[in-house]
Amino acid sequence: MAKTPGKNALLFIFITVMLNMIGFGVIMPVMPQLIMEVTGEDLSHAARWGGYLSFVYAVMQFIMMPIIGGLSDRFGRRPVLLISLAAYSVDFLAMAVAPVIGVIVAARLLAGAFAATFSTANAYIADISPPEKRAANFGLMGAAFGLGFIIGPAIGGFLGEHYGPRAPFYFVAALGATNFVYGLFVLPETLSPQNRRRFEWKRANAFGNFKQFSQYPAILPIAGVMLVAQLAHWTYPSIWAYYAGEKFDWTLEEIGYSLMFVGLMSAVVQAGVIRIVVPRIGEQAAALSGMSVTAVSYIGFALAQTDAVVYGLIAFSALGGLTQPAIQGIMSRTIPANAQGELQGAVAALMSVSMVVGPLLMTQIFAAFSAPGEPFTVGGAVIFPQGAPFYFPGAPFAFAAILEIFALALLLMAFRRIMRPRTEAAPAE
Repeated sequence: MAKTPGKNALLFIFITVMLNMIGFGVIMPVMPQLIMEVTGEDLSHAARWGGYLSFVYAVMQFIMMPIIGGLSDRFGRRPVLLISLAAYSVDFLAMAVAPVIGVIVAARLLAGAFAATFSTANAYIADISPPEKRAANFGLMGAAFGLGFIIGPAIGGFLGEHYGPRAPFYFVAALGATNFVYGLFVLPETLSPQNRRRFEWKRANAFGNFKQFSQYPAILPIAGVMLVAQLAHWTYPSIWAYYAGEKFDWTLEEIGYSLMFVGLMSAVVQAGVIRIVVPRIGEQAAALSGMSVTAVSYIGFALAQTDAVVYGLIAFSALGGLTQPAIQGIMSRTIPANAQGELQGAVAALMSVSMVVGPLLMTQIFAAFSAPGEPFTVGGAVIFPQGAPFYFPGAPFAFAAILEIFALALLLMAFRRIMRPRTEAAPAE
């Protein structure tokens, strides 16, 4: 190590995590316009391309997640973080100048490959934080995550509306490059050579995390609930901009501000409501309440006719944030203390799988019901040759409501099996 990590190193990690979420948020309001610009297609066909782009990004992230982690254990945190940040800037610059859709696809592949760096950032925080400050520093990373999602869509919507759909990509590319240069000077290595381990491909297996679920059958039903609910959840980021533009004719700026409001409401629930409500009503009631709110919200979005109703539903749907921490709390109490790390890895892998499937499915449903009569395809496979029978841009939310209700039923059944505390040690390998 060249020097002891100080406040500048922590600030760099904070900015890096925030930038990742800013980039995610910036894309949401302007990507439909960029796709339409490079393809010459209408909004319905742009949604199909949006689904394909989400798919390649998610697949690469899922594959690379354990590989990036293994590389950081072999070569150190600093090179992995800096290379990832450089790739991040190149990705956004490529999308900013993309003349054809193929360049955007390649950029999304690159972004997905280097997006699985949150675990490396968390490892860096663990390396530099004394035990008494570790929770506070991890909380700071959570704040960076939330802040990035709040301001990202607003930046994307404002710049896209006033300077064109490519402007936000130039802006984020410049931010990433600036942070990369900053990191070159302030980011020391925290993993000493004696603590590094050899990189092994057999350990860099994206599917290996799922073995945790097979070792503890009691949590399998809950895992199923999380997967189905998360599939439904991807309706928001994958089709919101298309839905708002098609159904309400919102501008890019209006779409960006609506997504910023989503982030603000979510932050209120995550930072305040959860801390008050869950201890009072318990994890089981919180999970059921959160999922019920989410199902009702999906139905509301599917049928909403005015801007005021949409904003009211955004505020109401934020209460669905009770679900995830409550379910994870239940799962963590169901397995032994010495298996908690593997459980979190398995949950992260489950979320990655939902990201592969969910956006692709929801965008294709939107495309079909916003252009009825055209063949309904998913991933190139023709499902309904005659297409959707009627015009209904809220169809993805209706489908998400069905998924959420199904997940709610699974959760009710699962509670009969999992609400038994277990104290035995994890099975020996």
